[in-house]
Amino acid sequence: MAKNPEQNNNQDQGPPDLDELLNDLGKKIGRLFGRKESAQKNSKPNNGGSQSKTPQDQLPVTTIVLIIALIWAATGFYIVDQGSRGVVLRFGKNTEVTMPGPRWHIPFPVESVEVVNLEQVRTLEVGYRSSGNSVARSKELRESLMLTDDENIIDLQFAVQYNLKSAENFLFNNRSADASVRGAAESAIREIVGKSKMDFALYEGREEIAVKAKKLMQEILDRYDTGINVTSVTMQNAQPPEQVQASFDDAVKAKQDLERQKNEGQAYANDIIPKAKGAASRLTSEAQGYRVKVESEAKGNASRFEQILTQYNRAPEVMRDRIYIEAQEQILSNISKVIVDQKNSNSLLYLPLDKLIQQTSPSSKENISSTINVSPQVDMNQTSLQNLERSRDAFKSREREVR
Repeated sequence: MAKNPEQNNNQDQGPPDLDELLNDLGKKIGRLFGRKESAQKNSKPNNGGSQSKTPQDQLPVTTIVLIIALIWAATGFYIVDQGSRGVVLRFGKNTEVTMPGPRWHIPFPVESVEVVNLEQVRTLEVGYRSSGNSVARSKELRESLMLTDDENIIDLQFAVQYNLKSAENFLFNNRSADASVRGAAESAIREIVGKSKMDFALYEGREEIAVKAKKLMQEILDRYDTGINVTSVTMQNAQPPEQVQASFDDAVKAKQDLERQKNEGQAYANDIIPKAKGAASRLTSEAQGYRVKVESEAKGNASRFEQILTQYNRAPEVMRDRIYIEAQEQILSNISKVIVDQKNSNSLLYLPLDKLIQQTSPSSKENISSTINVSPQVDMNQTSLQNLERSRDAFKSREREVR
């Protein structure tokens, strides 16, 4: 039985040859750009001549080139956001800095654009590194350990925030902006801390160190035209090294105890000294008042004596009687006894004891009250009255003899 030749050809045909595939691909590319197809090998020409190219085999080359050119030109459009600047580079050379808005440049590979955000605030950590959790952080002792002016070592950690003020300087004068800021920050902080005492850097001088560091960092960065603007320097932590932390705490505690005792002593002094000064002032005032009183009484007595002497020289008898009566009045006003003469009268006598008590002194009142309570009967001492009159007569006769 005879085999079909087509079946034999299909059975003998294996996987396509690589050369045939390449030739087929070349033909397709030739048809795409309108070239004539080359004659197949070992094939006879049709009607003794080559095949002519039909209009269907030709493609619009101009249209394709125009479309490709439009697509290439469209890649040159870009938008600069607010707060950013676009730096146009022509074969790597800076040619223009564009403002915010839609822009166009010659597409790659002739020109390229670098868009730089000037308002973005960047943060750099010096002396420590924060992980994903803001609480957890790791120390960088190579950056944080610094030497003070009094030859002590402190562990200082701080953060620097900065933005950009020149897109050109930022792109062409910096290999790494973070490295530039970190180097300037370490140099500035170490210079300032090296001129400060340990206690000043750890306590009261932290804000001042941060302000000085910001100013010095900006001067260093401007000197190299980095285009970086330092916005703030914040001290995160300042403490002695961990190896001497316990001893330092003891020293701080002793210093605090010293300050506390000083404050207590000062408070005690502030309490005692004003009281002592007040007591001294009061005693001085009392002594001054007593002196003035004694001097005034002495002057008054002297003036009174001079007045009495003048009156005595004018009328001695009258003045003697007057002086005697005033003396007796003064003496008898302090006596708590009441003397009544009933020689020529037997009638009932009325004594206004309440009036007498009011006119006498407090001590006399007590004596009168006690006399009334003990002995309600009035002692009519006639002998005492006679003795009083006899003493008066004797006093007058003595004065006449002196005269």
